[in-house]
Amino acid sequence: MSRRPTQKDIEEQNEYLLRLQGNLRKAGERAARELAAFPEVEKIALFGSVARPLEKEIPRFREYRQAGIAVYHECKDVDLAVWTRDLSRVREMGKARTKAVNDLHREERIGVAHHRVDIFLIEPGTDRYLGRVCNFNQCPKARKDECQVPGCGETPFVRQHEDFTFDSDALLSDRCILLFDRKADTADA
Repeated sequence: MSRRPTQKDIEEQNEYLLRLQGNLRKAGERAARELAAFPEVEKIALFGSVARPLEKEIPRFREYRQAGIAVYHECKDVDLAVWTRDLSRVREMGKARTKAVNDLHREERIGVAHHRVDIFLIEPGTDRYLGRVCNFNQCPKARKDECQVPGCGETPFVRQHEDFTFDSDALLSDRCILLFDRKADTADA
C-alpha cells in the first residue's frame, strides 16, 4: 500500500506539472517557428491543455487518486492547429517538427518526443479539419493497424484517426494561442 502524499509531495507534483506544461509549450512554439517557414502555412495556433491555465483534478496517479487529492492537470502532448493551403509537403512538416524538438533538447535540455507534438491540419477559409501529420517515416507503414483507418494516407502522411471528430470550438480565440499568422506578419512589414 502506498503512503499518503505529504504537503511537500503535493507542492512538488504541482511544480512538476506546471514545468511540464511550460516545456510542452516551448516545444509547440519551436515547432511553430519551423512550420512558419513553409509558404503554404497561413496560420498556426496552440490549443488544448498546453494553451490554457491548468485546473486541478484528481489525477491518474494512484497515491493521489486513492487519497482524493487534486493536483494540476497532466498535459500529455502539444496540439498545434496548422492552416495550410497545400498538403504536398506534409512529410517535410513532420521532419520540421522533429528538427524543432531536437533543437530544443540540444539547446535547452528540454526533452519532448516528436510524437508528442500533434499537428492538426486545417483548411484555410473553412477551418475544416483535414487530418494530422503522421509520425511514421513511410505511408502507409507496413503492418500498422493505424494505417488501415479509412482515408488514412489518402493524401500521403495525412493521418486519420478512427472514430475521431475534431471539435472546432477548440480553436476559438479564448481557447487557443495564436503563434503565427502570415497575413498579420505581412501587414506589419
